[in-house]
Amino acid sequence: MVRANGAVSLRELARVVQTSEVTVRRDVRALEAEGLLDRRHGGAVLPGGFTRESGFPQKSHLATAEKTAIADLAAGLVEEGEAIVVGAGTTTQELARRLARVPGLTVVTNSLLVAQALAHANRVEVVMTGGTLRGSNYALVGSGAEQSLQGLRVSRAFLSGSGLTAERGLSTSNMLSASVDRALVQAAAEVVVLADHTKLGTDTMFQTVPTDVITRLVTDEPPAHDDRAATELQALADQGVQIAVAGGSASPNAGPGVDSVPAGRQPRRDVPLPGQRRNHGAGPGQQLRSALLGEQPPGERSARVADLRRR
Repeated sequence: MVRANGAVSLRELARVVQTSEVTVRRDVRALEAEGLLDRRHGGAVLPGGFTRESGFPQKSHLATAEKTAIADLAAGLVEEGEAIVVGAGTTTQELARRLARVPGLTVVTNSLLVAQALAHANRVEVVMTGGTLRGSNYALVGSGAEQSLQGLRVSRAFLSGSGLTAERGLSTSNMLSASVDRALVQAAAEVVVLADHTKLGTDTMFQTVPTDVITRLVTDEPPAHDDRAATELQALADQGVQIAVAGGSASPNAGPGVDSVPAGRQPRRDVPLPGQRRNHGAGPGQQLRSALLGEQPPGERSARVADLRRR
């Protein structure tokens, strides 16, 4: 399965061979010892270390349910009339499919897959960068892509990558992709990283977004046995990254600063997002919406933010 797809998740392996993830994990360790594959959190890939990158067909079959939940949750961050940038990746492609329903949205992207997902959205304007097509992930890269982003300013950037750690932040295996992602980050007031739990604790060759630049991480709930992923989440939260976990119940190992939010529901916003329109008066409808989404009154939010900063 790894040879055919480039990567595979432990959950999928356990389902196919009809055994437990514990058994699969033990067998994967044995295969790694023979040099047949490399283990990753929640799965396995072909050998290659820091520089190996799976192509789109391989990535599209890995952690598909998790990517769907993450995209559902991330879409709740985007509001009518916003201008955003969306990077390349299978998770951002899933996000784009949901953004087609947001009226008045402007999406700047270097991804052909993101543009394709929004091509028939009547109320969404798509702006593509220039650049050279990189066939393995259907993205435009190079100096043309970077130059087209100069002078651009949007409210948020939504990015994915190959790995995410609290020490280095988001990283990828390809130098050209990393360079364009950095240009996307420079254009945004906020950076939202979309990364499933299999990428937590994984470090790859080229850093794209340092941890102190990441505003928010949208991820899925790590399996109960994945202590390393839960530890990485807490380390990211300790460095000030706002964590939104799609799933519905917080990981038992996750500490303060890690919020669990059911998929399809908007995560609580502790700090107003730059570039977003604000209502100066909250009527009954807004008060009801805030109550349903678990939002706090402005005074309580400010007190909570101040308390988090002191901690």
